[in-house]
Amino acid sequence: MTWTVIIALTIGVATQRLVGMFLAGPLLARRPVLARLADLLPAAVVAGVIVQLTVAEAGRLVLDARAAGLAVAGLLVWRRAPLGVVVVAAAVVTAVIRAL
Repeated sequence: MTWTVIIALTIGVATQRLVGMFLAGPLLARRPVLARLADLLPAAVVAGVIVQLTVAEAGRLVLDARAAGLAVAGLLVWRRAPLGVVVVAAAVVTAVIRAL
């Protein structure tokens, strides 16, 4: 059963990549608006995963120190702060709130 699932997933991923390469590539080349939207998708997916991992626990919404750190990080990214500053500031805010 496990090998069947692994093989099926491998074939599915390979097929998806080939379809993307041969069908989506030419479509995006003809439509620059779609190409710009496709460029934004990876960042949106990563942001969604980060938010979900930060504020959800066992199917519940949890607003704790992590949410404050994420808010500070979001504000600093919006203000175009360097990555090191964003990470350190978010960690400091999270640590201070947890210490209180």
